[in-house]
Amino acid sequence: MLTADRWSAAEGPPAVPPHELVRQVVANEVKTDDQTVKYMFRERKETPNGSQTKLMVQTRDAMVGMVVAINDQPLSLEQRRAELGRIQRFVNDPEELERKRKKEREDSERVQRILKALPDAFLYEYNGTEAGRPGVGKPGDQLFRLKFRPNPNYEPPTRVEQVLTGMQGIVLIDGQEQHIARIDGTLLKDVSFGWGILGHLDRGGHFLVDQADISDNNWAITRMELALTGKIFFFKNLNMKSTEVYSDFRPVPADLTFAQGVELLKKEQATVAENQAQTGSGK
Repeated sequence: MLTADRWSAAEGPPAVPPHELVRQVVANEVKTDDQTVKYMFRERKETPNGSQTKLMVQTRDAMVGMVVAINDQPLSLEQRRAELGRIQRFVNDPEELERKRKKEREDSERVQRILKALPDAFLYEYNGTEAGRPGVGKPGDQLFRLKFRPNPNYEPPTRVEQVLTGMQGIVLIDGQEQHIARIDGTLLKDVSFGWGILGHLDRGGHFLVDQADISDNNWAITRMELALTGKIFFFKNLNMKSTEVYSDFRPVPADLTFAQGVELLKKEQATVAENQAQTGSGK
């Protein structure tokens, strides 16, 4: 097993080939993915139909998410009650919670498959450095910038990795912290998924994922952008366009249960509502 060395971009490109740097950093990402530290944070997702803001908290059971604003406007009392009822059903129905946990586990496994494929799916070359900044890497660290393009010899083992065969772009790596700070990719050709049976993604599709040190060398995704079009089952149009920003990370107990997470968000929601009321009354 390789031991991940740490490099500072300020010292220039490391002696190892760029794909080896990616391999070692990916190994560290996989190792630290199951970190014991859990967080409460804010998620704002914007699509062509508007925006939605949620309070989120990681628990040992599953993620709890509570909508607190729509189009940057706080929920009405009736909407807040409906939202509380929506998440309370997971507490009241263990089977519903298990389905949620299973879906999150499957989503995590797909992300892991993509992550593990990065060293082999692309050809890399060093392309200078960038400074770490809030939301991208660690402020003060210099990041290696690597250009990537499809590896013609790569054979995706499943349809999950199929999208990588038509992608090129830039990856930013923090060599000191051994983490990926940004992946910015564009589809340079139409890409079939499901071996052409299920559909395809159109050339020109774009995605961006930022990661940052949120506290004490714990890293998390801080931004995701998707702009993808295509077809599913030959006839159903696919049009995904969204920007998600994650902020205000605060640690919570590692053994927090789902029910405790719900109660925590209830208190947080009440505080948010009270602050909004006070702000409004002060106008």
